[in-house]
Amino acid sequence: MLGAGVFTAFAPAAAAAGRWLLLALALAAVVAAANAFSSADLAAAHPESGGTYVYATARLGHWPGRLAGTAFLAGKTASAAAAAGALGVYLAPSFARPLAVLVVLVVTAVNVVGLRWTLTATRVLVVAVLAVLGLVIAAGLLGPAAGASAGPGLVEGVAAPRRVEGEQVRPLGVLTAAGLLFFAFAGYARLATLGEEVRDPQRTLRLAIPLALALTLAVYLLTALAALRALGPAGLAASSAPLAQVVATPLAPVVRTGAAVAMVSVLLTVLVGISRTALAMARRADLPHQLSRVGPRGTPWLADVAGGVVTAAIALLAGPVAAIALSACSVLVYYAITNAAALRLPRDLRRWPRWTSWLGLGGCLALAVNLPPTQVFVTAGVLVAALLGWFAADRYRPAS
Repeated sequence: MLGAGVFTAFAPAAAAAGRWLLLALALAAVVAAANAFSSADLAAAHPESGGTYVYATARLGHWPGRLAGTAFLAGKTASAAAAAGALGVYLAPSFARPLAVLVVLVVTAVNVVGLRWTLTATRVLVVAVLAVLGLVIAAGLLGPAAGASAGPGLVEGVAAPRRVEGEQVRPLGVLTAAGLLFFAFAGYARLATLGEEVRDPQRTLRLAIPLALALTLAVYLLTALAALRALGPAGLAASSAPLAQVVATPLAPVVRTGAAVAMVSVLLTVLVGISRTALAMARRADLPHQLSRVGPRGTPWLADVAGGVVTAAIALLAGPVAAIALSACSVLVYYAITNAAALRLPRDLRRWPRWTSWLGLGGCLALAVNLPPTQVFVTAGVLVAALLGWFAADRYRPAS
């Protein structure tokens, strides 16, 4: 979870929610927690790889499973594009999009070859990102505050929210901001997708998912407080690399480098997840069979290449903010299906009460429809096109 979101999502969220950014963060955390509870119960009941694509197929039927798989692929592809775009913005703002495309293609080549992060490398990376965020938090909370008092709100002593492209902050801006900030929490689903590889999944996943969410929320709250205090909502909304702007100029390169390392890690793991989900769907005839081809190194190379090409195209055509909104909308649809599947679990397979799944389902839908309309329509178009494609394929598939 400590990847692209913490370095990129606060700025567009501040543009939508203004001084009520912390309320939006809390709302996103509540929805994420409800989703995490449903994911944990489903992962314990279905200890196999595939996440909600598997859960929805088992509990709701083939078509909801297909919809969940498509939402996952769309959301994670956009997430990878957002990470690549943010890397470009943090490292070379003038060449952000070409650099984003280049990084995606390099990481895709690495995945095709079969290189992977080891557990030790992952641990070192998490420590490095936490150290960079610790530097940001210390600089923001201990350094000079931005602006003078701006009246009542969750954060005192900050400037009034910036008007983005002439548009005032809408009454539902908190919901929009919460939807964008939900992007920063998306990541605990990867624990669930590795169900077959976890020892004692019923205990481990039910503990690991809520614990990871709680620790991440604590880091995000401190980071948001630091950014608001240092920049104010207006400055935060206006910044393309906000966490680098929080620290003093001599330390900004450290934050930019830390952000770039985090983005590369996100790309390596997300692109692998995209190709493996595509592989599973291709094997079940829910995607073209060619995507199930496995090369001599044991990697689904064609699925890797396809995911990388689509990610590079999104990174080139859309900036990181648009990609964040697209990813958030698709992933919220994915988790809405997760909660619907969890509602079908019998009582003896649930650790968390049913109302948490209802809360997650309603929260996902409420946040999704309040995201920027363009991304909502694109997400709806992708899902409808996929459903129509499957309907046509089923109708004209030769009988076996």
